Amino acid sequence: MSSTLSIETRGRGLYEFTRDVAALAPATGAGLCHLFIRHTSASLIITENAAPAVRGDLERFFGDLVPDGDPRYAHDDEGPDDMPAHVRSVLTQMSLSIPYRNGQLLLGTWQGAFLWEHRHVAHRREVVVTFVAEAA
Repeated sequence: MSSTLSIETRGRGLYEFTRDVAALAPATGAGLCHLFIRHTSASLIITENAAPAVRGDLERFFGDLVPDGDPRYAHDDEGPDDMPAHVRSVLTQMSLSIPYRNGQLLLGTWQGAFLWEHRHVAHRREVVVTFVAEAA
């Protein structure tokens, strides 16, 4: 079973979409949920979903690691955050796998699935969600 989620971003930041994925999980059975983002300037991560400070800390860390407007980058077709967004997505993940059972994602207590928008402007991002059931 496969679906596509459309996630609206307001610009750079982390957007939790765990509930949207969980709502698609099969009510019975177990298996693996695979998530894939169809973009090169945004990524997917699993991280802490209870303390918003974690998201701010991640943004600050990546801001230091991959600064916007770095003169080493030749690719700036869409602005000074263009190439840094690509680097950030390569350093994180384009896909995630999460086990599920009986309609529930088997994430830890404080874990959530997040889309990480690496561009400063708002975007509509697509995440392909596929559930693969265990063989009987």
